[in-house]
Amino acid sequence: MTHDKADKPDHPQKVEKSEKKTEKSDDLQISDKAEKSENPLPEQPLRPAPRTKIHLADYAPDYTGGLNKKKTIEDTENMHDRLGILQEMLYAQKKQSVLVVLQAMDAGGKDGVLRKVFTNLNPAGIHISSFKAPSEEELAHDFLWRIHKQVPPKGYIGVFNRSHYEDVLVVRVNNIVPPDVWRKRYAHINAFEQLLADSGTRILKFFLHISKEEQKERFMDRLQDPNEQWKFSAGDIPVREKWVDYMQAYEDMISQCNTEAAPWHIVPANHKWYRNYVITRTLIETLESMNLSYPPAEKGLEDIKIPD
Repeated sequence: MTHDKADKPDHPQKVEKSEKKTEKSDDLQISDKAEKSENPLPEQPLRPAPRTKIHLADYAPDYTGGLNKKKTIEDTENMHDRLGILQEMLYAQKKQSVLVVLQAMDAGGKDGVLRKVFTNLNPAGIHISSFKAPSEEELAHDFLWRIHKQVPPKGYIGVFNRSHYEDVLVVRVNNIVPPDVWRKRYAHINAFEQLLADSGTRILKFFLHISKEEQKERFMDRLQDPNEQWKFSAGDIPVREKWVDYMQAYEDMISQCNTEAAPWHIVPANHKWYRNYVITRTLIETLESMNLSYPPAEKGLEDIKIPD
């Protein structure tokens, strides 16, 4: 599957399977017009223009924008204090929430992002969700039922380490559901995310884009390190053999579900330091745009005396 072994599901929501068919890109109407991103990163945009057909071959996974590694790591560490203050304001204000969605191929770095970007935040205001194989109860509902229950309440930052997008990725590549089912899910997801946005949830979706060569190196590192071998499964190899199919599924997923309300960010993730910098910076910029502030003090505090 397209997940880090450290936290994998078995199978997403299932329905009756139809005959296997070879699928082309989804045929919903998407403009092929290339638009210039407003993101300040040079040359390679982080955020594709909404409703634009994207091709992952146009995005270099080893891109670093010409930044200096040592300085960028220092800059990222220096941003943690600012991120912590913004999180505190969000939690204190309790008027809005943030949902971060992480998707990647195996060894793509989702767990690494959790460790490096979110570790220094107040855990009281963070809610991390991972979606395993659906239970019998979950299978009896629509595919978004279990997702909606994990959406962060006002004041919280929620992180989906894997998400509802598994139901247009794994189910498509492995023919778990027929095409007429997963194709409709793009529209269902867009409507769901628009509902969340209208309800005060700011959504940031990150595809951690690594190359097939980088994945091989990370797999080899896991195999050779006894302390990392638990992350590897022989089942990762058949998934790797479907790399082209997964890239096609990711391209359609991003193209169909990249909206103003819930934008996708294609993060070059071969270099972990750059990946962490991009996500930390994007999260800070988003929080700074949300008009956060500490709530006013309770009236009469000036008259309160603390007893000995």
